[in-house]
Amino acid sequence: MNGTPEDEDDVGDVIPFRTSSSEDRSTQERDPEGGSQEGHSPEGRSPEGHSPEGRSSEGPSREGRLPEGHSPEEGGLRGKAFGEGARQGPPEAGAPDEPGAEPGAEAEVIPLPAAHRRRAVRKVGLLTAGLLAGVLALGAGAIVVLRPYLSPDDFDGPGTGTVTVRIAPGSSAEAIGSVLADAGVVASVGSFVNVAEDRAVSDRLRPGHYRLRKGMAAGAALDLLLSPAARIVRRVTVPEGLRVTEVFDRLAKQAGLTLQALKSVDQALVGLPEYAKGLEGFLFPATYEIEPGDTAVDVLAAMAERFAAAARQVGLEEQAPRLNLTPLQVVTLASMIQAEGGTDEDYPKISRVIYNRLAKDMPLEIDSTVLYAQNRRTLRVTERDTKVNSPYNTYRHKGLPPGPIANPGEKALMAALNPAEGDWQWFVTTDPRHRITKFTSKESEFVRYREELNKNLGAS
Repeated sequence: MNGTPEDEDDVGDVIPFRTSSSEDRSTQERDPEGGSQEGHSPEGRSPEGHSPEGRSSEGPSREGRLPEGHSPEEGGLRGKAFGEGARQGPPEAGAPDEPGAEPGAEAEVIPLPAAHRRRAVRKVGLLTAGLLAGVLALGAGAIVVLRPYLSPDDFDGPGTGTVTVRIAPGSSAEAIGSVLADAGVVASVGSFVNVAEDRAVSDRLRPGHYRLRKGMAAGAALDLLLSPAARIVRRVTVPEGLRVTEVFDRLAKQAGLTLQALKSVDQALVGLPEYAKGLEGFLFPATYEIEPGDTAVDVLAAMAERFAAAARQVGLEEQAPRLNLTPLQVVTLASMIQAEGGTDEDYPKISRVIYNRLAKDMPLEIDSTVLYAQNRRTLRVTERDTKVNSPYNTYRHKGLPPGPIANPGEKALMAALNPAEGDWQWFVTTDPRHRITKFTSKESEFVRYREELNKNLGAS
């Protein structure tokens, strides 16, 4: 029995560190220079026993899986998946070579409703009248004191040079103006606050690192802070079904982190659930926004936190006892469903096959567990592979393996908790290219399905 490759059309949630989260389809990472790198996604499947596995030669998967040649194993009783709820990241835009947006580029402006605008004008008029009366009463000396409030200093033009500023989460317009003024970006806090309030965009200013210029007009600085091109962030997509080692490789290549730093992280600092035995299974697949200064601990903790959110969403810990499983066993089962693949509709059926075989005390015979035991990715699983000496070899050992074999997404977790109704005991992805998986309760049909798969793969 085997699974099919996965598409990578859906990359899952976008998780900005130290900010709220959001869904993105890009498998690109935006670096400080605005460049991008292509992502990879997991999985293929191998047929049961020594039959070759099939994998789609088509593009990346809908669930964020690796392209052919990099995908998780197939075989045994298998299928495949990658789905997620969504968070919205910053709008896509390539960062130009010059810092920020082009001089004179207009930022999006949200106009105030007419009634609100009239009230604001009246208020300013009254305030100005009051200040004017005070000036007349106090004399010319008061002008020097009040001038910064009446007309705060402001630079003119787009500025020069380059400077990077960090806007902390929860910063007010005044706090942001202070940061900009201290960095020499704007001439005064008041000039920035005034333009932000005039445009009514204070609530659209996001935390993060921005590439700006020194000596900018406050309005030009605001334009850049509202432009995705000025934000310095790397976006890394982690597809469903990757193993921890593969997640580390991807982060090292795309997030500017080192493998040594990732491998050296104290897992006690990551925030794993109490029932987790390690990172495998708990680095949730999604698209993550990584800011300058984010450490390996920050990144892995964000992934574990996203897993915890998904676990709460599906009621993992509450639902596990209903199935006579521990939470860890549910994640383990979900990881096999994820590795086996298929379409979204196949996940609950694959789940049912596993439950049915467990109930009958049959070996699960999942090829992806055998390949996990060997730390391999391949389209073919041989009879020799099925004899490997490992607790993860579900040909030799009955029951679930001791832990997850990949990092599952929310749809796989849902399928593990909600198997479909059926008496199937086998499944075969007979047409990997078109992701057609057939299920059966008869061994004779299983043998026929496997022959159909071998024919489609060109095997004898």
